[in-house]
This record gives sequence, C-alpha cells and structure tokens, in this order.
Amino acid sequence: MTGSPESSPLGTAQRWVLVAVAVALALGLVILRGGIQSESPMEQLARQSLDPQTALTNGRPTLMEFYADWCQVCREMAPSMLELEETSREQLNVVLVNVDNPRWQDLVDRYDVNGIPQLNLFNAEGEPRGRSLGLRSAEELQLLRAALLEDQPLPALPGVGTISRLTPPGSADRALAGASSQPTAGPRSHG
Repeated sequence: MTGSPESSPLGTAQRWVLVAVAVALALGLVILRGGIQSESPMEQLARQSLDPQTALTNGRPTLMEFYADWCQVCREMAPSMLELEETSREQLNVVLVNVDNPRWQDLVDRYDVNGIPQLNLFNAEGEPRGRSLGLRSAEELQLLRAALLEDQPLPALPGVGTISRLTPPGSADRALAGASSQPTAGPRSHG
C-alpha cells in the first residue's frame, strides 16, 4: 500500500464548510477580545508613557506609577489609569515605571519603592507632593487628579500620604555650619 493516495473521509464541500466555520470562530474571538488591538490597558499605558524626567520638567503635574507586569493589582487598576491618562492628557502626566526594568532602578531607589502599585504625585514644578500605595479606584484616582491639577491638599484616603522633609527648612544648613552638634536620626536609624 505504499505510494497509494489515502482517501479523505471529507468531501470538497465539507472541507469548505470547516474552513468557513474556522474563519467565523476566529473573527468571533477577535470581536469578543475587543478588536485586533491585543494590548492590555497596562501595556498601552506603558507604551505611551512619557520619560519620567521629561514629565517632571514639562510644567504639568505628574502621577508616576511604579508597577510590574506580574502584579495583579496593577493590572486591575490599569483600565482606570488608562481612562485617567486619556481624559487628562493635556493637563496631567501619567507615567508608568516598571520596577523590574533595570533602566529604572535609580528611580525605584530614589522614591523608596517598597510595594506596588505605588503612585508618586508631583506638582507642576516636579516637586513631590505625596505618595499612594495599593489599589486605587477610578473615583480615588479622579480625587488625586483634582488635587494635583488644582494644587490642593491630597485627599485623605487610606494609603495616601504627603511627602515631608526629614528636617525643618534651614536646620540642615545650621548643622552643616556647626550651629548644632546634635546628631540627627533618620527613619531607618535604630541606634
């Protein structure tokens, strides 16, 4: 039986019906997934995100999110973040920084990122205003947006805090000039 063609149990018409069904299923999946664009909201945000240094110097308030691709809470918050970015694009910078990318390790260290998602909030001059740790609803993100745009105090939400100096203004200058010999303690000193 070598060399003899095997007969197909399907006729030509049946093969065409199977091809049509396969094409219909593929189109149905594309439509159900929201079209050909297969990027998740977080991938869309990351792709269109400004460079952090550009964002902090362009004269607009900035909301910088530290995230990771594997972070389920970050993924859950991404649609609200994308909506915030799309509705505020000309007024507010929404910047995503992937904590797993070695390129951003200096920012992770500078802003003391110990959990994600972490939102760092900056005024239009690029000065730190506050920080938020954990999941934020669309409504909470809008409250943070309004506070930044109106240069108002941040809303009192769990996990949101303002950024403050460790020493009162001028006291570091006096200590450097020898005006005070008292040692200063930081938040991580245990002596």
